[in-house]
Parts: sequence; C-alpha cells; structure tokens
Amino acid sequence: MTRIAVIGAGITGITTAYSLSRQGYQVTVFDRNRYAAMETSFANGGQLSASNAEVWNSWATVMKGIKWMFRKDAPLLMNPMPSWHKYSWMAEFVMNIPNYEKNTIATTKLAIEARKYLFAIAEEEKIDFDLERRGILHIYRTRAGYDHAARVNKLLAAGGLERNPVAAAEIRNIEPALTGPLYGGFFTPSDSTGDIHKFTRGLADACLKRGVTIITNADVRQLTHADDGVTVEWGEVTPEGENAKTDKVRFDGIVVCAGVASRKFAAQLGDRVNIYPVKGYSITINLNDRQSQEAAPWVSLLDDDAKIVTSRLGADRLRVAGTAEFNGENRDIRYDRIKPLIDWSSDLFPGMNTSSTVPWAGLRPMMPDMMPRVGSGKHSRVFYNTGHGHLGWTLSAATAEIVAGHIASALPAEGHSKQVFKIAAE
Repeated sequence: MTRIAVIGAGITGITTAYSLSRQGYQVTVFDRNRYAAMETSFANGGQLSASNAEVWNSWATVMKGIKWMFRKDAPLLMNPMPSWHKYSWMAEFVMNIPNYEKNTIATTKLAIEARKYLFAIAEEEKIDFDLERRGILHIYRTRAGYDHAARVNKLLAAGGLERNPVAAAEIRNIEPALTGPLYGGFFTPSDSTGDIHKFTRGLADACLKRGVTIITNADVRQLTHADDGVTVEWGEVTPEGENAKTDKVRFDGIVVCAGVASRKFAAQLGDRVNIYPVKGYSITINLNDRQSQEAAPWVSLLDDDAKIVTSRLGADRLRVAGTAEFNGENRDIRYDRIKPLIDWSSDLFPGMNTSSTVPWAGLRPMMPDMMPRVGSGKHSRVFYNTGHGHLGWTLSAATAEIVAGHIASALPAEGHSKQVFKIAAE
C-alpha cells in the first residue's frame, strides 16, 4: 500500500488522514501532544461560518490595527517589538489588498462546499459534537458597521451564500436573549456551530477504526525529501533535558498539516509557507443553573464591532471567542485579553452567571493572503494542507478532500477505488 505521513493531529490533519484512508492509503499521523486536537483545535469560537469568509486584507483593517496598537483591550493588537517575520508577513498582507474581493468570494465558495462534507462525515461516523444548525447572526451597533456589512454581502452573494439583512426589531425575534441597543444585523440561516474538539477527537477515533496509525507524544525533528520518498525523523516528547531515542521512518509521501509549525517543516522540505501565528482567545462559560441556561443565546452571534463570536455547546456551555494578537509564538493567557470577553458576555446577557469560566488561547496559522495553502510542494511527494487562519474549522473538510485529490493524482493508491461521499442537497 502507498504510505502517507500526516504531520499534525488538529482539525486539518485528522480530516486529511480520514480523506486519505477512504481512498485506500496507509496513513500515519504524527502529533506532539498526547491526544488529537489539543492546540488550535481545542477551544475555538465554534462557528462553521461561511458568513465570516471576508478576508482581512483591506486598508480599513490596517487603519484599525494602527489605531488599536496601544489599547490593551483592542480587538486587534500588535506587539510593536521588531521581528523580521512579523513585518515581512505584514508587508505581504498589504500587497494582497488588491485580491480582497477575489479571495473573499473564493473563500465563501470553499466554505459552502466544506460544510456539505463535514455534515456527511459526521453522519457517516455518528460523531456527536454539539452541532447547532440555527444559523449565525451578525450584529451591528452603528450605521457605519452595518453599511460595511452590506458591501461585504455582495461578495458573499457572489460566492453563493444567502445572508439576509435584518432590522433591530427582527434581531430580537431571532435571538430573544440579546439585550442592549443595536442598529441592525445580517442573518445566515445555513451557517452552524459545534465543538471542534469533540468533532476532531471523534473523527480521530473513526480514523483508528479505518486502520490509520496515530502516533502521539511525537517530537518530529526533521523531514527529509528524496526522489523515492520522504523520511520522518522523530522521538518521543520527554521532559526538558532528557534525551529521547530517535526513530526514522520512510513514507511514499507526506502532508504537512502542522498549524503554526508548518512554516518550520516546509523550510526543511525546501518550501516557503509564510504562516504567522495570530493568537485568539476564548472563554467557555459553564451554565450551571437554569437561569443562566435560559439567559444565554442559542443562535450563534458575531459582533463585528467587538470582533467577538459565540457558540452554544449544548445546554450547559457557551463559548465566547475573539480578538487577534500579533505577538509571535506566544500562548500565554492574559487576563487583560480575557476580561473583554467576560464583560461583553455580562453586558449583552446580564441574566447569565459568568462566575464559572474556562479561559483559553490558541494560535491561528495565517497566510498573508488569508487563503489556506493546499496542494503540492516544490518537490514530488510533498503536500500541504495548512494556513487556514480563523477558518480552519469552517474549511477543513473541503481542503482535506482537495489535498487528497492532489495526492491521488501524483501517488495513486494502487488496488483501491475512491470512496465518494453521498452529499444530500441542502
């Protein structure tokens, strides 16, 4: 059988392994954590949101970033300390502003396709991940924010997405729990939410049943390409200062799905994948009493002014997430970045008790053009499915199928026919 290594057991790595296993490949996944989905795929905002497909490459984003630079509670925060990687990435980000409309439309189309695959996977493998198909509601407090959203709506429509304008009075009908003054909003009934960690762990279990090997606590140290294969050099993760035995395993091909570490691995394989780690924060509010459960929203929200999203994860949890922080590969959970999420929750849902909250921070792997890197590398047998930024959960099921298609063309799995999802029309 054709042997493929997948580096990374987050949402993109596990969906990639699953797609490849369905096509008859012998797949081995490597991850440095003890379990799948323990980093960026652990506690994100939970939205499967084609309605959030707008890329960030615009002068408006640049100007907001400059204005917010010295506000610790700003939705977008940049550490101004010099860093060649950070500033060169930002230069490429600005260079991609002319591609804003094209990339937003392309991302919308990909997101719509991805959710069909994700729902098909969940149904086939019987994965329970607190799915809520109640739509996503974008809310605006000002006329300026609403007018910008109306312009974005034209791009989303060009990508095939239905997102409807709603007046302030209609917003209360869609989500009665909302309080406070609002100008208006946009509602996307086809969007949904779910627990990315539960889905990824469930799919990892399905992969194991299909014969995929998942090696955890694996410190992948070196990837080496040759004409006849790719070698993965790895050792077990050990406490600092202890030496671990190194093992070398040869594969017919490799897919790098390693989040922010993808840049390092790509360099070892002779490719430039310019990912920057953009930190995001979340809190999970435990709804421990009936009053809190009734006061918390069920419809997923996206507050475009505050850059905060919500997802209801079953009856007793609410995920609230947001902010973007350019501060290198830093996973520290800062109270001054968590507090705005708690304050926002208390302001909009005053009947909800926020005394039991679990904070989290993760690093979004972002490319300068805000588009995922999916496809082959410079050398044969090397492939990538990485750099999804804030839309990894939304896009992963489609990009996994895409990269599996590239591999099937370059390295056919001999003696096996492709299994095709039966995707029902929405």
